[in-house]
This record gives sequence, C-alpha cells and structure tokens, in this order.
Amino acid sequence: MLFYMVKIIFKSVLSFMVLVGLLTSCKKMDLAPTDRFSELNFWESSENVNNALNNVYNRMYTSQLFFYNEALSDNAYTRLGISAGFPDAISSGSFTPTLARFQDEWSYYYTGIKAANVFLDNVDKNTTLDPALKNRMKAEVRFIRAFHYFKLTNWWGDVPLLTHDITPDESKAVTRTPKADVVKFITDELDAVAAILPTNTQYAAADRGRITKGAAKALKARVLLYQGNRMAEVAAICEDLMNNQSANGSYSLVTKYEDVFSPSNEYNSEVMLDIQYVPNLRTWGEYIDFAPLSAGARGNNMAPTQELVNSYVMLNGKKINEAGSGFDENNPYTGRDPRLAATIIYHGATWRNANGTNQTIYIKPGSDPDASAKNEYKASGQGTATGYYWKKYYDPTATAGFNSGLNLILIRYAEVLLMYAEAKNALGQMDASVWDKTIGALRRRAGFTDPAALAFPGGDLTEIIRNERRTEFAMEGLRIDDIRRWKIAEQVMNGWAHGARFGDPSVDNGYLRVQQRVFDPSRHYLWPLPASELAKNTNLSQNPNY
Repeated sequence: MLFYMVKIIFKSVLSFMVLVGLLTSCKKMDLAPTDRFSELNFWESSENVNNALNNVYNRMYTSQLFFYNEALSDNAYTRLGISAGFPDAISSGSFTPTLARFQDEWSYYYTGIKAANVFLDNVDKNTTLDPALKNRMKAEVRFIRAFHYFKLTNWWGDVPLLTHDITPDESKAVTRTPKADVVKFITDELDAVAAILPTNTQYAAADRGRITKGAAKALKARVLLYQGNRMAEVAAICEDLMNNQSANGSYSLVTKYEDVFSPSNEYNSEVMLDIQYVPNLRTWGEYIDFAPLSAGARGNNMAPTQELVNSYVMLNGKKINEAGSGFDENNPYTGRDPRLAATIIYHGATWRNANGTNQTIYIKPGSDPDASAKNEYKASGQGTATGYYWKKYYDPTATAGFNSGLNLILIRYAEVLLMYAEAKNALGQMDASVWDKTIGALRRRAGFTDPAALAFPGGDLTEIIRNERRTEFAMEGLRIDDIRRWKIAEQVMNGWAHGARFGDPSVDNGYLRVQQRVFDPSRHYLWPLPASELAKNTNLSQNPNY
C-alpha cells in the first residue's frame, strides 16, 4: 500500500488560509475557534500535517514532464506539442520568453517550493507527533525542495533561493541567487537529510514510496555529476551506495531489463525514487498517445527518432556504422542491443495485448494486410510521425484510455552504476574492474552474450559511456539534461531530426525528415526567464541574448 493511498484527494497546504476569513466574526483575532481549523490551529492536527506532507509529495514532479521532456532532446519528436508543454517550439528554436512553457514550469517549481516552505515554517506548531517522525517528515520535504531547486538551476542557472515562505510583496523584490550558491544549498540539504532519512529496508511496507537515505545520496551524486567538475565526489558517493548497502539501503539490478518497468514488479530492487501512482485513484494517461493505434491509442503525440534507434549498438558491441558491426540497412533491427526491442516498437515488431494475444505492428507504408492500416506511417494524421512507437512503460493492467497506476521511476540503481562509470572515466580511473561492475553488468542484464560486447575495450570510453546512458535511460527524461551538461546540444540538436527509412531515397538516404532543429549555444543552454516574472519584479535579470 502506498503511504498516502487513503488520502489520495490531496488537501492543499494552503487550505487553512481560506479559513482565516471565517475568523472575522471573532472579537479576539488571536483566539482560535474550536469547531473548525484556522491558521492558528491548523498544524495542531496530525491529520492536517500528513495531508500537507502528501501535498508536497504530490507536487514533486508530473508525468507530462517525465515523458515529454524526451522530445526536447534528440531522442523523440512531437508534432502536436502545444498540449504537452511546447517541446516542439523549444527543440526547433522557435520560441520567445513569452512561451507559456517557461512560465508554467517556473511557477510549478516555485509553487512546490512554497508548499515545502509553508510546511517547514509551521510543522513544529504540532506538539502531538513523535519528534523523530516529525524530523523525518521535515527531511522528506527538504529533499523535495532540493529536487525543485535542482530542476530550476538546470533550466535557468541563477534562480531566487527562498528558504522560508515569503509574502506577495516580498516576492516582487527577490533577486537571482548565483547557481553555485543554489547548488551548495542543494547538496548541503541532501547531506543533512541523508543523515535523518531511513533506508529502503527500514521503512515498513505501508511506507513504500517515501524518500530514503539512498535516494538523497543518489540525487546528490546526480547534482554533482551535472556540475561537470566534481567527479571525485560523484565517484565517492557511488562507491558508498554500491559497497555499503547495510548503511544506505539494499539496491541491485533487476534480472531482466523490461521487468524494471513492469506493474507486476513495482517497488523492485532497482528503484531509488519514483513518482507514486495508484490504480483507479491517481493515474497518468500519456500512453494513449504513445502506443500503436491498433493497440487502442487515440493518436501519436510523441515518437522515437531514427537518431535514438541508431544509438542502439549491435550484439557484438559495435556501433551500426562501425566496420565489422554486421549491420544490414535492409534488415536494420536484427542483431541489435535487446534494449531497442524493449523500448521501441519498429516495423514488424510484436505487440502483446493486455488480453495476452499478440499482433504484428506494420508501420512501413503499404505493408499491412489489414486494409485499415492503422499503424502505418503517413505524412500527416494520427499515426507516428517518425515510423516508430514507444513500448517502454506500457502497462497492460491500465484501465480504459491507458490510465495507469504504475509508478514512474525518477532514479534507479542503474544510474548509480553509470554515474560511477562516467566519473571514474573522467578521472582517468576507468579499468576492467570498473567496466565489469557498471557497463558490463548493464549489458549482461540487457541480454548481451557476445564476449566482444562484454569485454573491457580500453581507450577513451567517453562516447561509449554516454551512449550507454542514452540507450539505458531512453524515455526516462534524462537525455535533455545530458546533452546540455556535456555541451553537445549544438551538435545533436541542429539540423534535421529523422524518422524511419520510408521516404524519398534521394533525400537523406530515405530517412524521413521530421523536424528542423535549431540550438544556438549562445542562448539555448539556459532558458529565458518568463517575461511575466520580469514584468512583476524588475530586480530579476534576463539570461544572456534574450
């Protein structure tokens, strides 16, 4: 059971503010009524404290951001992106600071920060909760607040750092805090809460899904990894998580890659942090626009790119364009990294329906024996814009409309291994031992058996490690941050994004041109501050070249 299942209709942390108006009938404004909650006594109720905590959790992240951020990168394309946060406008470079996405996301994180600050400013008014429990609750909230600030710095760099709830008037006078100071706040907070939070093995079953010590350390490793110059610290944290599980919690790779995302294997050994959902109560429904149309989708609003498909190496470990790889352009999906078939539906792939039956997915134009040809690529219409559909995160237990209660994983143990590999390689310390317990382990789990793919290759492994991260975490929202922190976005996000080889052979060898991407390194590594925020607060400065 999820720890907030019975409280799924979340009460707002700020709900008590509405009730303050009811006090106007009281002669003494500092006298709390006894028949209803007010600002004076709201926090005395332990139930209210739990509801406020659930509200903070509920604001941590959304399924739309989780999935559609993939289309901000070279992994995916959406041609109907208006309803999904305008990823098409951003990836094509055709946006201004007035784009609604910037205001919406800025407001989303700062609303979450406000909820966290309200909780932290007021929870000690409760005198009935066990002090240790209350301390743990505060640690959970501090983690989520740090998570919000991490997201903000990734997009905007310098952002206002607010550690207590502020008034509307104060919000009009805040200034941007240097990113380095915000990052220090984040890492200091994660250190502090890691010392308080239980491990995943110390929580009771009813508390599955709560933030753990292991999650705090893993998030700190990710924060430091993204800074690019603190690899020794990243390696040390990952070594601690890998080698000291009695103190940090028990984590391991799931035996089969596709089982990581299976509803029958929720809360598996790889999960370190996830967004909590509950079947029939709190669900996400984006998959209705990802699946093949013959499987019940209403359309396709985001599809994998050919560039992502090309990133999956051959079973011998070689890239498809590498000499001796064995890649056959006329039979392109044979002999590939098994994670390709576990992540993407390509022409001729098998789809297993919720009722246990199978169907072949025909995507190449003119190939479907069914006259309706629902899944076939067309230049316009409801089907795939690239010639591919998604398979990862398909939930066969979802209700009508693909409404799923499956948790969405934000951090998993595989990332600890790949962060460790990246850090050790950056430090010049990558060797066969590190390879074997990181990339080697991930490839064995994926289903590689060829010794050439599993053996330590030596040399500069930067591109191999980066590509491994791409294929391991496709459709998990990490790629956009990776190409920005590696400063390769101007390489991979300029020019055409492509689809399958269903087009004119004289144009890009037949690979579909689906979107012209533009990435200006002088501007686009940071988002513009929302124009509406600058209008409200003249103390805020704009990012360069906007």
